[in-house]
Amino acid sequence: MPEQETIRRARKDKREGKAPSTQAGEFVREEIEHVREGKHGARSTKQAIAIGLQKARRAGVDLPPPKKGTTSERTRKSAEHAIEEGRAHKKPSPRRSRATRQALKREGHAAASSKALSRQASSAARKRSAASRSQAAKKAARTRKRTA
Repeated sequence: MPEQETIRRARKDKREGKAPSTQAGEFVREEIEHVREGKHGARSTKQAIAIGLQKARRAGVDLPPPKKGTTSERTRKSAEHAIEEGRAHKKPSPRRSRATRQALKREGHAAASSKALSRQASSAARKRSAASRSQAAKKAARTRKRTA
């Protein structure tokens, strides 16, 4: 269950008209913090991000599931299911929930290091075209919060 503070921040982003991915970023940040605090681990940075996005979908952030061919069919179905769950939440059984938590606790914490996050961001950016990166930078400059 996401922290109330995270949900509050995501709602604030929505009110300000920010993109769903920005709203979901709050949940990803929370997940990275959990790994850093030692609440649980993650096999990779990608896994920690995926957990955060899944939480965002369940919390009602309007995030579409990953496109066909970018992830496994199982992951896509899971994301679609999470979107539906956001509307009518159905908790997993206690046994399954416990098993997942125990499995994550056995994972390492290096996935949330600044070096790992930097590497993940660079590799994600590399997959995008120059035009796409440029367009994102221009939008960031346009929508950047100015302090008076």
